[in-house]
Amino acid sequence: MTTNTSSIDELIKTHNPFAGHIVVRPQQIWGKSFPDVPSINAHASNAVFDAIDKINQGQRQTVGITMTAEKGLGKSHIISRIRHQLQTRKDSLFIYMSRYDNLNQIQNQFLESVTSSLRSFSKPNVMQWQEIAASLINEGMQWKYTTEQYIDKIFPALLEKHSGKVVEQITRKILEIKPEITNTYIIQSIIWTLSKIHINAANYWLAGRELPEETAKIMGLPNITNSDKETQALNNVRQILDIVSDYRVPVICFDELDIADIADNGFTAAQIIANLAKDLYNNLDKGILLLAMYPEIWRDQINYLPNAEAVIDRLVSDKADRQPIVLKYLNSDEIVALVKTWLQEFYQKYQHTPPHPLYPFNENKLRELGKGKPTIRSVLKWCADNFNGKQPNDPPEKLPIDPHPVKPYFQSEVVHLKNSINLLLDNEQEISKALKFSFERLIGETIEGVTIEKIEDVPHDNYLDFKIIGNQQKTKIGVDVVQQSGGVGVTTALSRLIDYQKFDLTRGCLVRSKKIAPAASAAKENLRILLKEKGGEWVSLQIQDIKPLLAIFYVWENRDSYELTEEQIFEFIKQKKIAITNPLIREILSDPSGQEPTHLTDDGLPIMIPQSVENTDDIKFNL
Repeated sequence: MTTNTSSIDELIKTHNPFAGHIVVRPQQIWGKSFPDVPSINAHASNAVFDAIDKINQGQRQTVGITMTAEKGLGKSHIISRIRHQLQTRKDSLFIYMSRYDNLNQIQNQFLESVTSSLRSFSKPNVMQWQEIAASLINEGMQWKYTTEQYIDKIFPALLEKHSGKVVEQITRKILEIKPEITNTYIIQSIIWTLSKIHINAANYWLAGRELPEETAKIMGLPNITNSDKETQALNNVRQILDIVSDYRVPVICFDELDIADIADNGFTAAQIIANLAKDLYNNLDKGILLLAMYPEIWRDQINYLPNAEAVIDRLVSDKADRQPIVLKYLNSDEIVALVKTWLQEFYQKYQHTPPHPLYPFNENKLRELGKGKPTIRSVLKWCADNFNGKQPNDPPEKLPIDPHPVKPYFQSEVVHLKNSINLLLDNEQEISKALKFSFERLIGETIEGVTIEKIEDVPHDNYLDFKIIGNQQKTKIGVDVVQQSGGVGVTTALSRLIDYQKFDLTRGCLVRSKKIAPAASAAKENLRILLKEKGGEWVSLQIQDIKPLLAIFYVWENRDSYELTEEQIFEFIKQKKIAITNPLIREILSDPSGQEPTHLTDDGLPIMIPQSVENTDDIKFNL
């Protein structure tokens, strides 16, 4: 460990552990989060842990908890603490929802959030889904194998010996002890998560997505039609949560409820989620519902619901005063503890021993911050602004020149995306919004022969994402990001892209990273028309191209939390040429090749049975 002060000073002039890290992002809820001081607002996190204990002891069945806090006080820090604490326990699991892209289809979005959460790892290389699958099989078959044994040995052996019939047989045995489950395919697909080969397909199906026909047939799973999805989603999510709650207490968290969107019924996101939470409270066998919001949302939106009294009774079910848990501002001791914890991790990472634990800060100065009403965010922001080489006795000319204010947040988002980009690659809405945002920054620019004049939404259509209008209205490119695996959805999207007359297009552009399955004949025919007859294009979606566009889009989305202006962000995009030189942007605008792109991944979900596994004749199983 280096103890030389001059060496440490050089380190802190080039590395700032606080810069770009003042807001907890959803990726950090699941992955590595910020250093935490458990004593800060411990009353909020302890309320969740106490509720789990009460449910496990049979004192409660379902508990509703709502916490409110001013912006920056640390709601997401508390949620991250709860998630990481639950990861060490075997009696609970965590479900998280923070995006509400379509308030009119909230049940389907909630199903997506539940299944996405259960895909996360409860321990190294083991998903929460797989833990539930192992528990189901052990109970139904009266076996005692670990989840790891099922994944690595037992399940591959059973598939080799009995093919997919083994899943149906195990499902029947489980249903003998769980007759209340009406959708047998949910059990079937949960069991399939134990197969390393089939796990992606199982996750897709559980999320309500369409599977390639061949994949669905081999796994014995029916595809859900689009017209049934919203109705089926709520039924499925209730059954999934009931199955989960037989083995673990589900902690279901709703975060980021401050969006301004309004549903067709006139309700805000917070009001719609409050009603959803009420419905879940009434129907769950057991579980905890945790909502985090600003005080004004509770005061001005939840309290004015038509059924406010019934909703509030369930959202704060353990509070006699029927009021949310309120997060507190930091005091001086908590500020010192927070900064000390962050710096301890920083110096350990770079193997340096500072002169004192708060170096380069002065403890008295930090304590002075506690005299106002400091939030976690404001303290971390102060530390970021006063860290790099800004020693108290340095003359001004020795202080380093501040980088662009957007840069640390952009870099932070890029780092966060490393752990989530593979999942985000299937999120058509996120990719579409990031693309549209970047194209809007290019209005007035001429790229690949197209002078961009405006970017338009496509009214009354759920498939085409947006239109690029340019060259004095002579160029009209319809763009659609299509990542789903099933043939029906791809066919429908392509049918829009080739209908130039209806949608007033001169070119259709499919953005997709996956091959289209050979068996999807209708989709293949529409693709042929797009490329060969209509002069359209298929642009390959590559991780390295979309990542910077997603990163800067997330910076823009969180600009208020980062205390950045739109002008600063737009100037950074232009200065760093994030959009104008992006290969994906340029390829969408370039002259079509008329060919399918290279570097595509398989559509989905290869199905094959392992050829070599260990002998498992000792497993007592009869088909």
